[in-house]
Amino acid sequence: MIEKPDIRPLKGMRVIEVGQLLAGPFTGTILGYFGAEVIKIEPPETGDPIRGWREVKDGTSLWWRSLARNKKCITIDLKSKNGQELLQDLVQTADVFVENFKPGTMEKWGLGPDDVKKKNPGLIYARISGYGQTGPYAKKAGFASVCEAFGGFRYVNGFPGGAPVRPNISIGDTLAGIHAALGVLLAYIGRQSSGEGQVVDVAIFEGLFNLLEGVIPEYDGAGIIREPSGTAITGIVPTGTYRCKDDRLIVIGANTNSMFKRLTNAMDKPELGADPRLSENTGRVEHQKEIEEAIEAWTLTLDSTEALLKLDEVSVAAGPILNVKDMFENEQYQARELFQEVTIDGKPLSIPAIIPRLSKTPGETDFPGPDLGQHNEEVLKNILGLSDQEINTLKKNGII
Repeated sequence: MIEKPDIRPLKGMRVIEVGQLLAGPFTGTILGYFGAEVIKIEPPETGDPIRGWREVKDGTSLWWRSLARNKKCITIDLKSKNGQELLQDLVQTADVFVENFKPGTMEKWGLGPDDVKKKNPGLIYARISGYGQTGPYAKKAGFASVCEAFGGFRYVNGFPGGAPVRPNISIGDTLAGIHAALGVLLAYIGRQSSGEGQVVDVAIFEGLFNLLEGVIPEYDGAGIIREPSGTAITGIVPTGTYRCKDDRLIVIGANTNSMFKRLTNAMDKPELGADPRLSENTGRVEHQKEIEEAIEAWTLTLDSTEALLKLDEVSVAAGPILNVKDMFENEQYQARELFQEVTIDGKPLSIPAIIPRLSKTPGETDFPGPDLGQHNEEVLKNILGLSDQEINTLKKNGII
């Protein structure tokens, strides 16, 4: 069998990842999916905590198999002097270093940017923390839950008068990982002309801040504080969630002038589309309650599939609210190949594809998240040139 060439865009990039939980590791997941060699460092006894989080099968989290895909996992005790020296040696061989410890931790271990750039000036050093590396909050503990609130996201996410709602995912961590990967790639491009690396400083709260669209200029220019708006969105009408006859909810976003008219025709309410009060978005915002009530009065007469079919026929943006079971059964998800199958002890497991989709140099999953320390010997022998005796000594002393 002829092995196909690896044409992924980050082929040849070496990444050392010492992050844990989600933000730092997701950065490594993205880079590894697109061809980088990612070497993940874990504590010898426990490994990354995500190995034991949520649904665990045969001793390992199912989430881990996705998050740690394509990574060579080795163990090093970074609290020991020998472990710090070992990592220092590894970093000298790398293009990128990713960490998401509390600011000051890497410096305490002699592994901060100023320490490592002396021998590797081209290193791109990506740092993820709750509040960033500078400012009065830099050394505060900052998990995603707290930073989602501090970054402004939680305030606008919920229903008027109620407590903010948290999505049942760690969106702050994932966004930080995406921003860090973007920063790494920008620094990598910059290095091609300068030959020098740089620090990529990502704060979890700033990833959420980056999503706030017009919230900042609207406050500064008009004194408006964007409030939570339930299932709708402030200042754009109609776009919301509506209940159907079968008690299922659908989302309709008919907020352009022409699409609003097509929606009202589908509802057999052409007089709404022709109403001069509602011809522009500003008027529709003013009369939002009237429009929302008319739409839901219509959807409640139809099953969700029937309502969506009628809206599709007139090219109105609308769709169902899918759970994960629905995703697996959906033809669009299948056509886009969003589920990739790996094998764990001979048994298949689906994990999500990583976006974006590249036409000529696509990313791919080579193997699922490995066992703890699975690549110790491969990395220490092939990259650092350690002998079997040296590796055995490190094991005996608890360094790996």
